[in-house]
Amino acid sequence: MTEVIGTIDVAQVVLYAFWVFFAGLIFYLRREDRREGYPLESENGAIENPGVVFMGSPKTFITEAGETIYAPRQEAPQQTPKGTPIDPWPGAPLTPTGDPMLAAIGPGAYADRVDTPDVYAEGHNRLVPMRADSGYFLESRDPDPRGMQVIGADREVGGEVTDIWVDRAETVIRYLEIKVNSATPKTVLLPMTFCDVSKRAGEIYVNAILARQFVNVPALKNPDQVTLLEEDKICAYYGGGYLYATPQRSEPLL
Repeated sequence: MTEVIGTIDVAQVVLYAFWVFFAGLIFYLRREDRREGYPLESENGAIENPGVVFMGSPKTFITEAGETIYAPRQEAPQQTPKGTPIDPWPGAPLTPTGDPMLAAIGPGAYADRVDTPDVYAEGHNRLVPMRADSGYFLESRDPDPRGMQVIGADREVGGEVTDIWVDRAETVIRYLEIKVNSATPKTVLLPMTFCDVSKRAGEIYVNAILARQFVNVPALKNPDQVTLLEEDKICAYYGGGYLYATPQRSEPLL
């Protein structure tokens, strides 16, 4: 009853059909996962020829902002690493050139996200300072960071908190706005995840960077909104400080 013709069994046909399907699925997925990061480019500038079999035709995507992008992308990377390899072999780690805090490599690297603000369901900016939305306030039992001094890893004062930026989609504090102690007036953002708020001392401690390094935090183009690209640059700057804020941090522990 299970034979189709001769010795061909239905179960055997199903098994072979599954093998063919699974092989086709693997081939399809391997073509699709090459839409980002391909064709491969070596550090000497040579670009791999992917051929016509393993690279599918470009797909078109329309972003929420109405921008059209293609995958794989045709444009070249916008960033140029500000570092030199520590060894001559391909893939060697990079050591920063110039100011390591501004090199955008290692923990200080960031992605070239779109230079527009993040929005929530209603289409309004997701992240705003509290001065721009009177509907938000701090719980009375929580410390109010406004007016507190910001202390860097060197225990020096880097600035003073002037406002709080809230995430209206998740109702949490994302950034503190800081007036930097510098000769030229400047206001920067400090991610809340890098803060240690002391209610008793009335101070905010930031172990990521030194007090004098707050002046180089990437600034906003618009004082009342932050774009996705600006967010990545800001967070990368503080993240890079854990390795590059002082020369000792990038040295071996032993």
